[in-house]
Amino acid sequence: MNTKVLITGAGGFIGHHLTRLLVERGYWVRGVDLKYPEYEASAAHEFKLLDLRRWENTIRATEGIDEVYNLAANMGGIGFIESHKAEIMHDSALINLHMIEAARTNGAQRFLFSSSACVYPGYLQQSADVTPLKEDDAYPADAEDGYGWEKLFMERQCRHYREDYGLATRIVRFHNIYGELGTYDGGREKSPAAICRKVALAGNNDEIEVWGDGEQTRSYCYVGDCVEGIHRLMRSDYPDPLNLGTDRSVTINELVDIVSGIAGKSIEKRYDLSKPQGVRGRNSDNSRLRAVLNWEPNVSLEVGLGRTYEWIRDELAKEGRLQSTVVTA
Repeated sequence: MNTKVLITGAGGFIGHHLTRLLVERGYWVRGVDLKYPEYEASAAHEFKLLDLRRWENTIRATEGIDEVYNLAANMGGIGFIESHKAEIMHDSALINLHMIEAARTNGAQRFLFSSSACVYPGYLQQSADVTPLKEDDAYPADAEDGYGWEKLFMERQCRHYREDYGLATRIVRFHNIYGELGTYDGGREKSPAAICRKVALAGNNDEIEVWGDGEQTRSYCYVGDCVEGIHRLMRSDYPDPLNLGTDRSVTINELVDIVSGIAGKSIEKRYDLSKPQGVRGRNSDNSRLRAVLNWEPNVSLEVGLGRTYEWIRDELAKEGRLQSTVVTA
């Protein structure tokens, strides 16, 4: 416990898992968020409820801290991202600009910024058969409107703080992180969680709604691999943006079929072309990840989705939502 770390967004999905990992590895952890974790208590040694859009709160959060893992952001699934652009850019920019300056002011030694694959240009993601995205592909810039542009701007700010002030910054670009203890309902959930929920609530031979035609492609990274990668990057000497994801591309239709197989159900798909779909294809090039960390994510999609589906199914059962909807064949 010689190293004191701050995890912002510790009440959220990735932040909660990261808190548990770092505590297990002997760090003293302060968690900060607007809310406590929803599904189980935080493992943090200290947890503060603070609005990090306010400067004075970021100073309080970083006091006495050696390393900052800055995961706090206003974000959600594709539906939320495409309909709340001003809110997302406003809140996340305030959080990030205040946090990096507070870390510098209070003498933190390292600062990790959680970026996103949404920084990659739309012109490289127009085909389902997308060429895996390398870190250098972010420029010439054409980031995802709103959310992606704020992330790309903050990547540059990290670089400038490193160059101008000597703050050791690390930048991780997440590619579709999923797993247990994440939001699965309400509009902010990502596609794996939404599909797990829909399949769990459906009876055998029922149909579920799929946004778009289902042929859009993505790669997905299990949250256990994600937090392991974050920690390894923070311990490395690599200062530039680094992808963190898998390089296995699947269609949304294939994702539905995998979850249906896990559930042991035959599920039909009903397509809604009016709903947000995001880019046509996105996949991670992990060449630099392997070279820098001598490691890459290793939990298969089937195993990770199995854990995720079982957890979401059990949560829905606790809520009493399965009894009236699930019909056995």
